[in-house]
Amino acid sequence: MRVVRGAIVRIGQQPSGHGLGGPAPTDPVSAEGVAPRSSILTKPIFAKPMAYIALTKPRVIELLLVATIPTMLLAQRGTVDIALILSTLFGGWMGAASANTLNCVADADIDKLMKRTERRPLARAAVPTSHAFVFGVALGLGSFAWLWWAANLLSGLLVVGTILFYVFVYTLGLKRRTSQNVVWGGAAGCMPVLVGWSAVTGTIGWQSLVLFAVIFFWTPPHTWALAMRYKEDYKAAGVPMLPVVATEEKVTKQIVVYTWLTVFATIALIPATGVVYAAVAVAAGAWFLLMAHQLYAGVRRGESVKPLKLFLQSNNYLAIVFCGLAVDSVLGWTTVGSILG
Repeated sequence: MRVVRGAIVRIGQQPSGHGLGGPAPTDPVSAEGVAPRSSILTKPIFAKPMAYIALTKPRVIELLLVATIPTMLLAQRGTVDIALILSTLFGGWMGAASANTLNCVADADIDKLMKRTERRPLARAAVPTSHAFVFGVALGLGSFAWLWWAANLLSGLLVVGTILFYVFVYTLGLKRRTSQNVVWGGAAGCMPVLVGWSAVTGTIGWQSLVLFAVIFFWTPPHTWALAMRYKEDYKAAGVPMLPVVATEEKVTKQIVVYTWLTVFATIALIPATGVVYAAVAVAAGAWFLLMAHQLYAGVRRGESVKPLKLFLQSNNYLAIVFCGLAVDSVLGWTTVGSILG
């Protein structure tokens, strides 16, 4: 799995989106997992397998899987259980791949209308829709079974809940009906941290809920920045993303608000961590806030802004924060909470 959109990092993905699915780039490599035309992977024998891989949106999954690792390290601070981490990542990968595939099935009609998504497998009829549906369901069932066996029942149930929420609540329920779609639908992209924490502890601790909040608040500014760049695409497809229905000033103001909430959430985790994470969270937070405020100020001055820059840098921000958390957790130094308490 984010978030850690599981989480984190690449979070180094190209324009893609959030959560377990979301918008994906047009570049045939980064967006669809399809190799460049000069690659051997474009030969006919590889066409069908590559199309199925593309359905899973592999670059988006990177974001989901990498965030899971720091969460698991925090849950067993000072200890590294490689076997459990790898097992959880595999189960999380299947869950994210399932959600992304089923998202492609549900969005096949509008993907054909958007330049950014017109190369997705179902949009170009590279895979039958019925086959993609069966593939997505099989991945979801496999994810549940694997995590139940490798970790515990709670982590398996959380994955199933994530898939159902992403497909039915976000994709089918919110995405085409409200400009707040990514705010509430983004909750699906936060679930990997809960899965990772539960795989280690068998519970859902307050620390994992704070990490959930970090990704939840990070998702809107991250996605709205991308939507500002591809506003016409969303408009053509009839998807009421906030940049489609609101002015740039209103959108960037909301980006600033959610960026502040993101930074506050990262700071709320400091008592459970050491000085390494604390320093990284504060420094990276100041940088992220500066970028958001610069975008807002540029729009207010009537300048030509580059929202895609904020989108890409938001990936880096989340990556830095979660990498800092991973290092801090492995070191296992005295927590800030203990020092102050």
